Amino acid sequence: MRAPCKKNVNSKKIANCTITMPPSIKIFSPATVANVACGFDVLGFALNSPGDEISIALNDSGSLELHDATPYKLPLSPEKNVAAVALQSMLNALQSHQGFTITFLSKIMPGSGVGSSAASSAAGVFGANELLGRPFTRRQLVEFAMQGEKVASGSAHADNVSPALMGGFTLVRSYAPLDVIPIPSPPIFAAVVHPQIEVRTSDSRKILRQEVSIKKAVEQWGNVAGLVAGLFTSDYDLISRSLHDVIVEPVRALLIPEFYAIKQAAIDAGALGCSISGSGPSMFALSRDEATAHKVAQAMRYGFDRAGIESHTFVSPINKEGVRVV
Repeated sequence: MRAPCKKNVNSKKIANCTITMPPSIKIFSPATVANVACGFDVLGFALNSPGDEISIALNDSGSLELHDATPYKLPLSPEKNVAAVALQSMLNALQSHQGFTITFLSKIMPGSGVGSSAASSAAGVFGANELLGRPFTRRQLVEFAMQGEKVASGSAHADNVSPALMGGFTLVRSYAPLDVIPIPSPPIFAAVVHPQIEVRTSDSRKILRQEVSIKKAVEQWGNVAGLVAGLFTSDYDLISRSLHDVIVEPVRALLIPEFYAIKQAAIDAGALGCSISGSGPSMFALSRDEATAHKVAQAMRYGFDRAGIESHTFVSPINKEGVRVV
């Protein structure tokens, strides 16, 4: 039986239990890399930076109030904002009419391919869950955060929101029912390069083929299994051999100038593998150590420089914690 909660002058009655609440909390939600080459819509990992920061507080209005302090002119209608949609789905599950005020303080650039919508969706449900006394586990929050992703891309995929909420590498084994599995990994550093072009997730999904050959499917299954096995066993060579996408990358690469030249430059600089981050246009490469990752990032950035495209780079270890209270 659940122990009774202690009353406090700054307390709130939630689900037959009085819980002490802070006036507001600040949340950091990390950028993520989805697909991880071969794992379209099922694999992803979290980064230490960049990320979203939001402030979230309870209010007595019974509604979701949104404020934007970022430079990106985010939608502030609760029906169009990914964080609000995700949060509302959680409130619906609780049959709650609790109001919240969310202020977006800093934001991953939308359309960058490192989980901008997922970071906001994860931040909204995680922050609200904290203020309500944690009625849901992080894994349970994934299903609510997916509803924010549906607003952004038209598809309720979990390969970004799962690592954003749970940290590390995650595998979405099944969507019906949702079954998300955390994957342990050895020390790995990611180099991510974001060219200053925009590729919308919804547009990037539209160009994908709806059917693939059995031959390609079998090759892809082998790579997914090999990558998961390599992460579990800390086998860097197996990880490297498995970081190949024969289904999605060949199509989406057409949207990224000089993709194959830049990918080869990353491999030549020592990367275990290189591919598109999510739907692009960002590219990621995995390396065994931080020094190599910096060399890889420099090589990739130089490739975009030669193509006359400005780009931003960052190097990060795998974020094992995921979204957190700052």
